[in-house]
Amino acid sequence: MMKEKKFTFIGAGSMTEAILAGLLEKNKILRQNITILNKSNKIRLQKLLQTYGLTKPQQIGEAIRHSDVVVIAVKPKDVEDALLKWREYIHEKQLVISVAAGISTSYIESLLQANIAVIRAMPNTSCTVGLSATAICSGKWSTEQDMQLAKEIFSAIGMVVSVKEEMMDAVTGLSGSGPAYFYYMVEALEQAGIRAGLQPDTARQLTLQTILGAAHMLAETGKKPTELRQEVTSPGGTTMAGLEVLSKYQLDQAVIEAVLRAKERSQELGQYF
Repeated sequence: MMKEKKFTFIGAGSMTEAILAGLLEKNKILRQNITILNKSNKIRLQKLLQTYGLTKPQQIGEAIRHSDVVVIAVKPKDVEDALLKWREYIHEKQLVISVAAGISTSYIESLLQANIAVIRAMPNTSCTVGLSATAICSGKWSTEQDMQLAKEIFSAIGMVVSVKEEMMDAVTGLSGSGPAYFYYMVEALEQAGIRAGLQPDTARQLTLQTILGAAHMLAETGKKPTELRQEVTSPGGTTMAGLEVLSKYQLDQAVIEAVLRAKERSQELGQYF
C-alpha cells in the first residue's frame, strides 16, 4: 500500500508543498514517513515542517536510504548538485521521481550511476486541491509496477496520463504552466469587472463562478469548446461584441504562442542534460 511507503522530497519549494499537501489531504501518506530536504533556505524548510507537522530526521542520509520513493523537486540547474550530494544513499530498490522541468530520465540515471528506476513527472500546482493534470514517462530501468506506483501517487492529487518522454516539454508548456495562463485571465476579468463598475468582491465571485461553470460544461457535456462558444454567441449580441475584440487582439494566437514558448523554454532548460 502506498500509505506504508516512505517518501523523501529533495527540495522544499512550491511543487513539493503542492504534492505534499495534496497527498496529506487525501490521507495517502503518513507524516512520520516523510522527509524533506532543502539546499539552503532553512527558513522555508522549517515553515514546511511546522505547517504539515513533520520532523527533521537526525540522520538525513539514512532517512533517504530507507525511503521507498525519492522525489527530486529542485530547480533544473540544481539537480546535478542535489544528486551528487545524496546519490550514495539512493539504491536500486527505490523509485526516483523527478518533477524538474526539462531534465531527462537518462541524465538522472547517469548521475545516479546505478540501475535505478526513474520516472519523470510534470504535475501542476493544482495538485494542492487535488486537481492536478500530471503527465508521467518512464526511464530505462523503471517497470510497469513503478509506473503504477507513480500513477497512484499522482492520481491522489488529480488526473494522470502517460506519454513518451519526447512529449514532456509540450506537457510542460500546456498543463505545467497552464494554470498561470488562467490566473492571468482571471486577473484581467476581475479588473474588467471593476472598471465596468462592479465592487471587487462581486467581480471576483462572478469571475470565479464563470470559470468554474465553463470548465464543468466542457467536462460534463462532452461538447467541443467551439460548439459551446457558438451556443452562447448570438448574432449581433453582447458576447459576439466581446469576442470581436478578443479576435482583434488575437487572443487565440497569443495563447498558442505562450504554450509553444513555454515548451521551448523547457527544452532550453534541459538542453545540457
